[in-house]
Amino acid sequence: MKIAILTCGLLPIPAVQGGAVENLIDFYLAYNDQLRLHDITIYSPKNAKTCGHPALSSEVNHYRYIDVSSLTARVARRIRSFWHSGEYYNYFIEYYFERVFADLKKKNYDCILLENCPGYAYKLSQRGYRNLVLHLHNDLLNGHSRHHDVIFQGLSKIICVSDFVSRQVATIQSSNKIKTIYNGIDLQCFTRKSTTTVNRKKLGFAEDDFIMVYSGRINKDKGISQLIDTLLLLKDQPKIKLMVLGSSFFNDANGENAFIRQLKEKSEGIQERIVFTGFIPYPLVPDYLQTGDIAVLPSMWDEPFGLTVVEAMAVGLPLITTNSGGIPEICEGVATIVEREDIVNNLVSSILDLYKHSDKRRQMATAALQRAQKFDKETYARSFLKALEG
Repeated sequence: MKIAILTCGLLPIPAVQGGAVENLIDFYLAYNDQLRLHDITIYSPKNAKTCGHPALSSEVNHYRYIDVSSLTARVARRIRSFWHSGEYYNYFIEYYFERVFADLKKKNYDCILLENCPGYAYKLSQRGYRNLVLHLHNDLLNGHSRHHDVIFQGLSKIICVSDFVSRQVATIQSSNKIKTIYNGIDLQCFTRKSTTTVNRKKLGFAEDDFIMVYSGRINKDKGISQLIDTLLLLKDQPKIKLMVLGSSFFNDANGENAFIRQLKEKSEGIQERIVFTGFIPYPLVPDYLQTGDIAVLPSMWDEPFGLTVVEAMAVGLPLITTNSGGIPEICEGVATIVEREDIVNNLVSSILDLYKHSDKRRQMATAALQRAQKFDKETYARSFLKALEG
């Protein structure tokens, strides 16, 4: 097939600036390049870091870059914001879309794949396009979404990252054009190693500490505040400590906000029991995860998938998480899943249970490693491209 892929235009492809969606796009593009299955054109915002990237040498994947950051582009975006108010997205994304569309309408594609942008489906269907597939990474299309009926009817397929997201789409209409394809990770990167680049002493922990690992963004939705509250309640267990993988708030004055100040205040009495690693390059994250005894990922919102859940399982960490969105179906049968109501007390009892029962931790670790094999990037890419064809 001849396929066009449209992203939301915020981060470039290849994923030189990161981004969960962008990394997942890279996975199936690499798979397509290896097997030469389809002729794919990927539209992406222009970024100097993509120059010379090995992926650009592909004969089947073609990268078309849209200028969104030059002075000319910034002025044009602002002008557009005055003349085109009230559109589906903000002026930045709408400007990017129209620049993509100017090129798209000159070509003929068998399929136009929209990465997490239902608003693009609305605009394209209104312009007569019918060969549209939406890859939905978040709960962005349901019975309460703007123009949901028009968007739903204009799509030929809707590929969702979890059954939770699929069920949300089905609140518009139950249909066999809704399909779940789980995300994947690089299991060769996220695997348990005999030696790592980090160790407990380097991180400031003792060998006999019981280390809980939290990985993810530091914001209210991810449950880090509730996890610190939990540690405060475990004051009679000084060996239970917490490592937070992500941006450190202790030394990040420029990024301070009200939430971060709140975390600082509640952490003052237990700073010696919390280690904030700061930003860790993605390839090194598995080494840091492996230093922990358990992973605690208490998401407080309806997480559509939960890549950090898969990453923790892949390195063999016993996992405590929440009954949130698509998370339970990802770690079904291998994790301790707690309810968000009364979350702190639920976490306290679950953490103490694993702290006191090493045999249970070993059993959960083995089960987590086995479960993680379901989410390798090759399986994801193969299943995704097959769903696109079918």
